[in-house]
Amino acid sequence: MFSKERNFLKWNLSGFGDSPAILFENLDSTHSLMKAKAAAGEIAPGTLIVADMQTSGRGRHERSWASPAGLNLYFNILIPLDGIPLGKSPQITQVAALTFAEVFRDLQQGANAQGRGNQDIGKVTVKWPNDILCGKSKFCGILAELVYIKSSALGAAPTPAISMGVGINVNSDPADYANLGRPITTLKEIAGHEINREKLLQALVASLERAIGQFRAFGISPWIEAWRKMDQFIGARGTIVVNNRCTDENRDGGTGVQKKSGRILDMNEDGSLRFECDDGTVETVYSADLEI
Repeated sequence: MFSKERNFLKWNLSGFGDSPAILFENLDSTHSLMKAKAAAGEIAPGTLIVADMQTSGRGRHERSWASPAGLNLYFNILIPLDGIPLGKSPQITQVAALTFAEVFRDLQQGANAQGRGNQDIGKVTVKWPNDILCGKSKFCGILAELVYIKSSALGAAPTPAISMGVGINVNSDPADYANLGRPITTLKEIAGHEINREKLLQALVASLERAIGQFRAFGISPWIEAWRKMDQFIGARGTIVVNNRCTDENRDGGTGVQKKSGRILDMNEDGSLRFECDDGTVETVYSADLEI
C-alpha cells in the first residue's frame, strides 16, 4: 500500500467477476456517467468506473464532494442484484461501509506497526448509516442508487442494479477541506504516509465483491455484529436529521430542516437505527443523517 504509484491510466483494475474498468483522467461525475450508461444499456453489471478528477462530484443529498486530481479515489461500481431482493438492496451501502472500514483498519494498524501511523487520530469506524470516520473525522463517503440497465433483447425488462459511488480522501491534506466546516481527515494523515491508490482500490473492489457474495447468502446479520464491535457511538449523544434534505447550504437551519437530539441506542437487525430522543421516545430510523 505504501509503494510508489504509477501513472493513473496504467492502473490494472477490474470490476466484479473480471468485468471491465473504465478510467477517466477528468470526468464530471462517475455516478452520473454510470446512471446514464445503465439507462442506455451501454454497460454491464459489475463494471467499474474510476476518475482521477471530478468536476461535479456529489455526496448524499447533493452535497458537494471535493475531487482534486491525482490525490484521492473517486469511483462507481455497478453491483448486480442477482439473488438479492429489491427490499434488501439499501443494506448494500452498510455492507460496503463496514467492508471498506475493515480494509482501512488493516491499513491503519499496519502503518502503526511500522511506526508510520498517527497514533493520536483515533480509530477507523462507521457512523450509521454508511459514513466512514477516523475518530470523528470523515474521510470516505458512499452514495448508492437503484438503477435499471436497459436490455438489448426486444421487449425484455430492464435489469435492476445498484450504482454505488465512493469518494475517499486518500493523499490530500485535511487543510484542503477547512471550508466545509466539519471534521475531515485523509488516509495519508491516518497512515502517516502516502498511499498507493491503485493497490488500495484493488483491495477495496476485491473485498466488496466477496462481501456481496456473503450478503447474498447470509443477509446483513454478520455486518450488524461487526458494526457493534467496531462502532464507538453506541450510547453517545447525537442528532438525527429526519427529513433527508440536509445540504451543505442548510445544514444548520433553513426551510424544511428538522432535527431531533438524543442518544444512540443500537443498530437493529435490519440495519435501521434505534434512537432515544430527549423527550424519552424511542424511534426506529430507516433513512436519515446522524450528526455526532
